[in-house]
Amino acid sequence: QVQLAESGGGLVQAGGSLRLSCAASGRTFSGYAMGWFRQAPGKARGFVAAITWSGGITYYADSVKGRFTISRDIAESTVYLQMNSLKPEDTAVYYCAAADTEILVSTLEYDYWGQGTQVTVSS
Repeated sequence: QVQLAESGGGLVQAGGSLRLSCAASGRTFSGYAMGWFRQAPGKARGFVAAITWSGGITYYADSVKGRFTISRDIAESTVYLQMNSLKPEDTAVYYCAAADTEILVSTLEYDYWGQGTQVTVSS
């Protein structure tokens, strides 16, 4: 019953920035975590970042640590991914996900998924 609406993808030059947004239904307030995953052409979907809903604890993949920042706006039921110092290897379809119960936040064991938004980083 939770719907996720993503926005913010696009084309950017290496070293540039983008901010992805994911708006969820009000039921997400009782959820455990929201996260971002990405899938490059010919590769499996992988973990990028996650945040617990109540405590705001954040988790990051080593490849994006120090460059990406995940945050949440509880009043707007929205999670953001601020992406700075983008590299060509960041090019992928980015997916927003939400979990209703306690999970290992870096896995694919989420209950709801967005449709994905394309991020392309050129040299």
